[in-house]
Amino acid sequence: MTSREGIWQYPLVLDAELPPNPPLTPEQWPKALAPDEEEEQQERAVGEFAAKSVKRHIQRLIAEGKPFDPFSLLLALCCAVLASTSAAEPADTRAAFLKLLDRPRVELAVEVKPPAGTNGLRATHFSFAAEAGVRVPGLLLKRAETQGRRPVVIVLHGTGANKESQLSLLTDLAKRGFLAVAIDGRHHGARTKAGSGSAEYHEAILNAWFGSKKLPFLYDTAWDVMRLVDYLGTRDDVDAARIGLIGFSKGGMEGYLAAAADPRIAVVVPCIGVQSFKWALDNESWRSRVETFKPAIDAAAKDEGETVNAAFVRRFYDRVVPGIYGEFDGPAMLPLIAPRPLLVINGDTDPRTPMPGVNECLATARTAYRAADAEPKLQVILQPQTGHKVTVEARQAAVDWFIKWMRP
Repeated sequence: MTSREGIWQYPLVLDAELPPNPPLTPEQWPKALAPDEEEEQQERAVGEFAAKSVKRHIQRLIAEGKPFDPFSLLLALCCAVLASTSAAEPADTRAAFLKLLDRPRVELAVEVKPPAGTNGLRATHFSFAAEAGVRVPGLLLKRAETQGRRPVVIVLHGTGANKESQLSLLTDLAKRGFLAVAIDGRHHGARTKAGSGSAEYHEAILNAWFGSKKLPFLYDTAWDVMRLVDYLGTRDDVDAARIGLIGFSKGGMEGYLAAAADPRIAVVVPCIGVQSFKWALDNESWRSRVETFKPAIDAAAKDEGETVNAAFVRRFYDRVVPGIYGEFDGPAMLPLIAPRPLLVINGDTDPRTPMPGVNECLATARTAYRAADAEPKLQVILQPQTGHKVTVEARQAAVDWFIKWMRP
């Protein structure tokens, strides 16, 4: 592998000898502590992490044959304490995000159509209730001869697409031994009157601006993914400890947000989706992202008699996708995936996910993975001379990543 400023270039060589990451079960999710207990736990974690960091610092100096003095040790200790203190915040971020997403629970009310077989695979259409009055249509592919519980890969499409647009990848994953699952995102595919396109998606985003109290841009589909994981856990052919997720563009953003909120998602591959909305707003790099919902924001600005500029985009985000350039921005959410395997795929000239913003996300994620002794589980593929797309080589590396960690 070669690297440039800490970004791995493809093709990514995967080390098959690394052990798989044991995912968290619902019983292992963070539980609420009394204030005194929480403070004591955080202080203990800070101390343990600081001691480990200083030990590593000394070992590195000895290995390099360099002298060390009390000041260098003090500096290492201060850096460790600062890093671990900031690492105590993710549990609060996850709790706040889950509170934002939460809505009254309903029965899944699953409906499954008879499977259809072709080319050694079985395709099954299903649907389930995500919330009152909202059903999610999905498609599952698997080998016809599959027996027992198998690992699953969830595939999320981009703006204007649908679950059927992912059939090629679903087929590849199913042939490798996975159960491959795709759903239609909110206001996409079979969840629209037209059956295709993004007109109803843009309309829903505009309605959110006008106070519909819905979250159609990113958040509602992130909720749907969590409900999909609920459904998969009820199937007798699913190994609920081996659920992975890959998403593209809009689906990449929805994917890392869902994985940050839901530790049951064991392996994550966000493609051309990781970004810092704040960096884009602060550096006049927001236009390409806004193009994906241009009809909605243009109509909102016209209604207000304003021009679409960075200040208006901030106001728009505050109503439509609250927190996306603040507490739920990429640099805050990506570290919540640690220590689970995370492969980030991006183009080096992608205007919708500009590299400086991606690097801000990766910087905080690396800190979290380093603190968890899980640095090998965070990898990045930077596609050279590539804009907003995923190359054949990167797509194959993503499939290899799932094989490596989920052992189909």
